[in-house]
Amino acid sequence: MPDASAALCRALRAAPPDQLVEAVDRVVRSLWGASRVDVFLADYRISGLWPVLDPKLPDAGFLACQGQAQRCFSSQLPVVEARDDGHCRLWVPVSVWGERLGVLLVELTAPPQADVVARLAEVAGDLATSLRAADRETDRYRRVRRRERLSMAAEMQWDLLPGRSLRHEAFLLAGQLEPAYTVGGDHFDWTVDEGLLTLSVLNGTGAGIGAALLTALTVNAMRNARRSGGGLVEQAELASDTIFYQHRGQRHVATLLLAVEAASGRVRAVDAGSPHLLRLRGATVSRIELEQQLPLGMFAESRYTVQEFDLEPGDRLFVVSDGVYAAQPGGQEAYGERAMARSMRSTRLQPATEAVGTVMRELFAYHAETDLRDDAVVVCLDWHGIHGPGGR
Repeated sequence: MPDASAALCRALRAAPPDQLVEAVDRVVRSLWGASRVDVFLADYRISGLWPVLDPKLPDAGFLACQGQAQRCFSSQLPVVEARDDGHCRLWVPVSVWGERLGVLLVELTAPPQADVVARLAEVAGDLATSLRAADRETDRYRRVRRRERLSMAAEMQWDLLPGRSLRHEAFLLAGQLEPAYTVGGDHFDWTVDEGLLTLSVLNGTGAGIGAALLTALTVNAMRNARRSGGGLVEQAELASDTIFYQHRGQRHVATLLLAVEAASGRVRAVDAGSPHLLRLRGATVSRIELEQQLPLGMFAESRYTVQEFDLEPGDRLFVVSDGVYAAQPGGQEAYGERAMARSMRSTRLQPATEAVGTVMRELFAYHAETDLRDDAVVVCLDWHGIHGPGGR
């Protein structure tokens, strides 16, 4: 079917931003005779996958297909689900540059051949790219993703994020914010440029809108320095000066900045506060000790220095905020004393995109019936090296 890709591209280009899934529905039904097409998007907590075309899908029907949809989403591989009547459901990941958006469901009258699965995987990839582009032009897909109303601070934080995962030939990167619908000051940011990954994790002071505004100021100051060609020191110093002259030392932001050379695994770091950096190598979790410098914005014209260390292929880095490491629900010992290392070791067979969720779920379990008292950020980086397995 040589014209399938061209037909889909034409349909996506012609569709309004809020009608992309309908455009794919029409093309897939026309070219492959599908009896049903839908897209399921992951919610903010990645706790479920929710339909775009049939948002009122009964719970029973939703739960019946959730297992295969989740399997496809987690593995990032197509899943064929046979039915008793000879028909089948094909689930295909909807992902772009490692960012997992959801899954595409196509119901067919017969099991698909390998070439059909491959072509529908291309359809899902093209749709993912279009969904990312359309996300600033329509609220439709964001409404599907949210299962409850976001606080104003959380709305600002989610808008500021670069994404939730990123794939490169040398690494896989993922992050998660909690509590997803009320997060205030904690945040992460990243960019990849000419083989250099720049990553920052922030633990802003305060709560609510005030904390979100402080984080937005910090992130945009670092982006301004970075996009002007500045390295980690320039990013930290511009952000620190910006915060200080806005708040005169009354507010500050604990921040860890990392720059990872994709080809060599060489890491340069500026540790300006409380986010913790841990490495999982084999079955061993160890903290990477860095010289802790002043949080951003504490004093005028603070100066920062860079420290360096090396990664080995197969290394996994976790960066966690104080809301993870120092959590002490009900007077227990801090989560980071022992429980966090156990949860991190349990992720060894998972990709980074699944590992962040595992650590967060274990954190929620550690709190038992109580809510998180503080914002929490987990960022996970799997470094394979240029010649390693570029993605899992």
